[in-house]
Amino acid sequence: MNNQKNFFKKYWLTICIYIGLVLLYVGYTESGRANSYLFPDVDDIGKAFQANKGVMLLNLVSSFKLMIPSILISLALALGIGTILGLCKWLREALYPVIYSFSVIPSILLSPFVLLLAPNFVVASVFLVVYGTVWTTLFSTITGIMTIDKRYLDKAATLELHGVKLMTKVILPAASPSILSGFVSSLRSTFLMLVYVEMYGAQYGMGFFVKKYSEIGLFSYTWVGFIFLVIVLVIVMQLFEKLKNYMLKWTIG
Repeated sequence: MNNQKNFFKKYWLTICIYIGLVLLYVGYTESGRANSYLFPDVDDIGKAFQANKGVMLLNLVSSFKLMIPSILISLALALGIGTILGLCKWLREALYPVIYSFSVIPSILLSPFVLLLAPNFVVASVFLVVYGTVWTTLFSTITGIMTIDKRYLDKAATLELHGVKLMTKVILPAASPSILSGFVSSLRSTFLMLVYVEMYGAQYGMGFFVKKYSEIGLFSYTWVGFIFLVIVLVIVMQLFEKLKNYMLKWTIG
């Protein structure tokens, strides 16, 4: 009961906003002021959801099969490269302009080349998602390590911490607030690129579902896919936010 009270106390405004959006949609559709073709009645959307519950679960699994490996690869690259550049000033100064120049190229522009050169759609999709999402975590890792308080490193030297122990006990924990903030922010880009690549070649997936039914004009189904995608994104973001707060419980925030 206390958990429920705390939840509503924290998110009452959020809940009111969502309820207001739903009521606004219902009011416009039932009054006839909205385009009935693009904005179907809530009842039609509910029926479309009931008809596609199993398909939506299949789409979710298909999307996660692409998303999870992409996140792991992106995180490994960002931590590995970011740690090296954060610790090595001369290498950072030499490579930072190169990395920055690649980071400003939208992965969407690379998609025609990647889709033609990759051996299959899965490899192309993972590459595009990783390319579109790795930069935020990478720059956050570099910044986090660059801004570590030198007193931590001095104390580590006094304790004769070196190598793996220095990395796991001092450097990464000290830089973790910046790294995790960048990682959580990059998740939004992950979903954006995931939806994009699914729209162009996938057989299942949340993005594929939205594109498929929007092209054939079944917008009640399109709204189902859109709402389902938003709900999944919010849940995933909240879970990672909780994980970040748990891992950073030693900080003020």
